[in-house]
Amino acid sequence: MTQTFSGGILMKEDQTARYYHIPDGEIVSIIKELKDQGQNLISIFCVEEFEGVTGCSLLYIIEEQGSEKMLILVSLDCGAAHRSVSGIFPVASLFEREIADGFGIIFTGAFDTRRLFLHETYPAGFHPLKKEFHNKPPAATEENKPGDPYQFKTIEGSSVFQVPVGPVHAGIIEPGHFRFSVIGETIVNLEIRLGYLHRGLEKLAEGKTPEQVVRIAESISGDESAVNACGLCMAVEQICGVTVPPRAEYIRGVLLELERAFSLLSDLAGMVTDIAHPVSASRFMVLRERIQREADKICGSRFLKGAICPGGVSDQISKESLDHLFKITGEIEHELDEIAGWVLSIPSVIDRFATTGVVHPGLVQSLALSGPVARASGSFADTRIDHPYGIYHERIPGQACEQGGDALARFSLKHQEIRSSLRLIQELLVFLPEGPVRIPVQVRDGFALAMAESPRGMVLHWVYIRNGVVDRYKVRTASFCNWYAIEHAVIGNIVADFPVINKSLNLSYAGTDL
Repeated sequence: MTQTFSGGILMKEDQTARYYHIPDGEIVSIIKELKDQGQNLISIFCVEEFEGVTGCSLLYIIEEQGSEKMLILVSLDCGAAHRSVSGIFPVASLFEREIADGFGIIFTGAFDTRRLFLHETYPAGFHPLKKEFHNKPPAATEENKPGDPYQFKTIEGSSVFQVPVGPVHAGIIEPGHFRFSVIGETIVNLEIRLGYLHRGLEKLAEGKTPEQVVRIAESISGDESAVNACGLCMAVEQICGVTVPPRAEYIRGVLLELERAFSLLSDLAGMVTDIAHPVSASRFMVLRERIQREADKICGSRFLKGAICPGGVSDQISKESLDHLFKITGEIEHELDEIAGWVLSIPSVIDRFATTGVVHPGLVQSLALSGPVARASGSFADTRIDHPYGIYHERIPGQACEQGGDALARFSLKHQEIRSSLRLIQELLVFLPEGPVRIPVQVRDGFALAMAESPRGMVLHWVYIRNGVVDRYKVRTASFCNWYAIEHAVIGNIVADFPVINKSLNLSYAGTDL
């Protein structure tokens, strides 16, 4: 594909991306030019000491319409301050705040400069992703005091009340704070604050071998272990010039679709639980349990940990376990259709789901939404199809799309996607080739981007290897962007509908709070 913007010097082109060095001062005009062409900004991240540059460099990832490759704009040695592009792409505000916390870069002209993942307990001036910081708990001193209190948005009016929910919740769930502004029962504003689960995973990856970092990738989000391990491995394999054996690619596809199925089944169960229909929730969870037991038989982990590795998949995966999976997926598909059909025939279910929590199509690009959230709002975007990887070059998954954007559309779409995943698993097992499942990987220095479609949407894994170890590991999960769809989806709904709206998106706290 030819260059689609003016200016810039081609640095590198590989299987998944084209990298352009952008001269100082031109990044904002080029981003605006790309926005006018209909291209979409999906991530910004920072790398220190990148390609011989001593300072910090910013990398802007642009999804080009009609291209399987990403466009990555590189601003080398950007200095301590850089111009914000959040006025062009609102989602950039999240990326810029994340960079400001991690590296201390100030984005001039930004409409929101509050901390993102570093809460008040972290000292002012503390930027843990800088090379000078050694990975250990920070200590506040007289000279290094805690940061300023977080300022929530103020919604004024004589009848406006605030309803704070979390970060500690009634259920056994992860922590997140939801600050509602309501008039009576009607929600007029919602502000989400996350970061309570920040674990420093990107910092933890520094200095480790790619093999060691696989375990970190699997820990990003519990029910997305396989896709995150796969994303990391694909980036490493691209750097090292490794072609994964065909049998391993097929088995990876089986594992990824298996993970999608059990994750989305949990979503369906959670949605009907939140509208007081536990009978159907129990039946959905029985199907999820059956799938996770198959996962355990395949690789010894209900969440598929240890199954995917650089160069292929575990050699402990037996033919017998895959043959049994083929039989079970057919049975589960039949039962799934029966349960979902029954649920959608109940008037009270339709009453609670229809028109509840609408995510408008216009938000998809401005917030970089992806996955079922986007596809239930009229988008056909699917990383497996738009940017095929692994087995998806050969085997195209069934595509689903709903137009309503509400909880009902998300329920219907997830049901269709589970069914498509089960059918694709059977197809892959029928055509599963013989041969090795893993080849050795000789680690090389370099950098690469890998994209994959998780149960929640697009995930990005960017790896930079120097001197045989990981120097920078950047992950952007689908949840990182999709969370902010809820702030828009709840407007005009009542507080009592928030649980089902939240569950209909079912985003990952841990997958955001890296």
